Amino acid sequence: MLTALERAYDIDDLRQLARARLPKAIFDYIDGGADDEYSLRRNREVFARYQLVPRYLVDVSRTDTRTSVLGKSIEWPVLLAPTGMSRLFHHEGERAVARAAALSGTYYSLSSMASVSIEDIGRQTLGPKCFQIYLFRDRELTREFVQRARDSGYDSLCLTVDVPVAGNRKRDRISGMTLPPRLNFKTLLGMLSRPYWCWKMATTPTVMLANVAHRIAAGSSEVTSLMSYINSQFDPSATWEQIEWLIQEWQGPFAIKGILSPQDAVEIGASAMVISNHGGRQLDGAPAPLEMLPEIAAAVAGRAQLIVDGGVRRGTDVLKAIALGASACMIGRPYLYGLAAGGESGVARALSLLREEIVRGMALLGVRTLAEVNADSIRLAAACE
Repeated sequence: MLTALERAYDIDDLRQLARARLPKAIFDYIDGGADDEYSLRRNREVFARYQLVPRYLVDVSRTDTRTSVLGKSIEWPVLLAPTGMSRLFHHEGERAVARAAALSGTYYSLSSMASVSIEDIGRQTLGPKCFQIYLFRDRELTREFVQRARDSGYDSLCLTVDVPVAGNRKRDRISGMTLPPRLNFKTLLGMLSRPYWCWKMATTPTVMLANVAHRIAAGSSEVTSLMSYINSQFDPSATWEQIEWLIQEWQGPFAIKGILSPQDAVEIGASAMVISNHGGRQLDGAPAPLEMLPEIAAAVAGRAQLIVDGGVRRGTDVLKAIALGASACMIGRPYLYGLAAGGESGVARALSLLREEIVRGMALLGVRTLAEVNADSIRLAAACE
């Protein structure tokens, strides 16, 4: 008899499993976006504007999904994005995700706001690892994170630049969701409707901001939510000059995450740019990453790798992004749905589904390597021309 995970045949099936297993406020935290959620919806809709153009009578008995991103060879062109406080979604959290990514042969990115420490993930896996960082008001905290990532064997650094202030995430305001969760009658009722989740939260170590716990404990007041900590540390005065400083501080493969404007696609020594609107969770009304990809690719002109983050739910989405000029894609929600649905096995299921779709899509497209996926492989749908 098939298990629930085995009966999940695509990412949306895993999303439904996650919805059934998480308290509503926690699920909405994964699933929701900012304001009216226009950008969240747009991220998916834009993929449907494009059609893949297959070529036939090509020997596709063997296909090769390998590529190189941020200085590391990976088995397939999907990286796992940094997501905060993953132990809220399953008690194994970031450890489960990092292990599944390594077994799948691709990058895992640890968030500064993770519920597991930099050092813990460094010990968990020998797979390719990226650490995501911000330019904090406290530059010593930024410098500390860089050194800890270097000492723990991380292969690259990823700077997120699209959070000068926190976005207005309406679903979280309605549900009363905070990070860490703050109990009131409404949130308590929702959590008690998921007894297994409650039991695991009660019988495993407290979920906390593992990488800054020592800083919070030393502060003059208790930090009761992730949002209050973000608002106290994010630096809205940060400029490109500080980014140059951070690149020099790291001295290794470096990505900038949150680029949407071709004017921001400047040459300052970054190895890669992650075209992203933060999953529709920051500026609502911002364009979808995929629709900005051709313009940014033209502006960058090969000086840095381009990674598309946002809206990927199918392997064919990845092929569309590569055809338009991306080196790879990055996913967040798809693997979090898998994590919530079944821990490490759920993440592995999400990754295997996407990877199988890429392999099948390549064969049906008539290409044997990712290098053969190009502008000839894609066109705008007639209604969008």
